[in-house]
Amino acid sequence: MVHWSYLSKDRTFAWSIKHKKTMLKISDTKVAIIGLGNIGRVVADNLTKGNRAVILAARDFSKAQKLAKELGDFAQPMEIEAALQVADIIVLAIWFADIQEFLTQYASQLEGKIIVDPSNPIATDENSGFVKTIGADESAGQLNAALLPKGAKLAKAFGTLGAASLANASGQKPEMAVLFYATDDQSIDGQIEELIVDAGFEPVRVGSIDQSIQLEVFGELHEFGALGKTVTLAEITEIV
Repeated sequence: MVHWSYLSKDRTFAWSIKHKKTMLKISDTKVAIIGLGNIGRVVADNLTKGNRAVILAARDFSKAQKLAKELGDFAQPMEIEAALQVADIIVLAIWFADIQEFLTQYASQLEGKIIVDPSNPIATDENSGFVKTIGADESAGQLNAALLPKGAKLAKAFGTLGAASLANASGQKPEMAVLFYATDDQSIDGQIEELIVDAGFEPVRVGSIDQSIQLEVFGELHEFGALGKTVTLAEITEIV
């Protein structure tokens, strides 16, 4: 795997390669995807295609049941509370505007969990474009990290590509497309990297949660920001 440390002042990267053979093999950890909109559905599809079992949950349980039937044996529908109870990793694929309420409502069930945050703080404008819904220097990742329940750990991941690219670039050959991630706690790097690999991408760590702004819409490492496209590891190395 590749770890990058992003230095925003001079826009340079320092990096080191971590060989795949050193990755923790922890695929028996249970993964729940909460929210089955565009991103949640694609992440679930990618993971099951990578033979990674997932729990599916949404406010409308029938949506979880329907998608589980479509995805096959690696997908299991559950009510939200049950999914949070049994899962080790929670992919919180819901709107940024709803996350604060969710973290408050399910605080006790989320204690000690790994929470994966793909959210982007955006809304449509009058021209059918997008505008940022928080301050220019703020990031969804940092705001959400400040609300974490006791013992929970946050990783910003699966949000640097739009749903179409997240679907189409999964399992890309001959070189995998990159998915960037950030987290304050390096003890969960192995879990996050394995999840990204199982979803069909090459994981690249950009640093701590304070780098989340680079991974969100309009950021330097987002498809709908300065990066402007999906990239392979070789391409991102050439860019920097």
